[in-house]
Amino acid sequence: MTTNQKGLFITFEGGDGCGKTTQLNLCAEYLQKKGFSVLVTREPGSQGLGEKLREVLLHYNGPVAPTCEAFLFLADRAQHINQIVKPALETGKIILCDRHTDSSIAYQGYGRGENIKQIELLNNIATQDIKPNLTLVFDVSEEIAQKRVGSQKDRMESAGKDFHKRVRNGYLEIAKQNPTRVKVVDANLPIEEVFKQVKKLIDNIIQG
Repeated sequence: MTTNQKGLFITFEGGDGCGKTTQLNLCAEYLQKKGFSVLVTREPGSQGLGEKLREVLLHYNGPVAPTCEAFLFLADRAQHINQIVKPALETGKIILCDRHTDSSIAYQGYGRGENIKQIELLNNIATQDIKPNLTLVFDVSEEIAQKRVGSQKDRMESAGKDFHKRVRNGYLEIAKQNPTRVKVVDANLPIEEVFKQVKKLIDNIIQG
């Protein structure tokens, strides 16, 4: 968080099939009805250069070295922060972002086995030390997640059961290490019940 920040930066995290994007869209509608100026964005690939990077990251069908993958996500993040997030915060918007720094730690760190301390350092460089005010981690069982993802899978979704188990455990470890910023949401429940949890956490941050 920078000292001149006027808006709020809220990130939505979790493994594939956790339902975070559905909850993000419900949250955007909820906040807009309350009169807030809301920006919905995502990583990777919000717009422009990011869209090109997203295509490579999710759909390139050749081998991608884990370190290369990590740097591609970081390149997208640096562009995203500079061009979209930072200007929106300075104008007082509430930013709802589908994936951010914790995805790199969970997927490339815990999932791929890359050095977590190095990823954290590179995240700080890419984000200019801008941190989310709140991060929601949507935790869901592997069985439910697989049903939600379905048979049409992108490159990350196709990484295998053991990989996704490591990612899930990684997110829970991130939440344990950052209890003030990161809140775990039980995403095994029906959409309406999950959103009740989300609204409570969102209300706390906008009222605080």
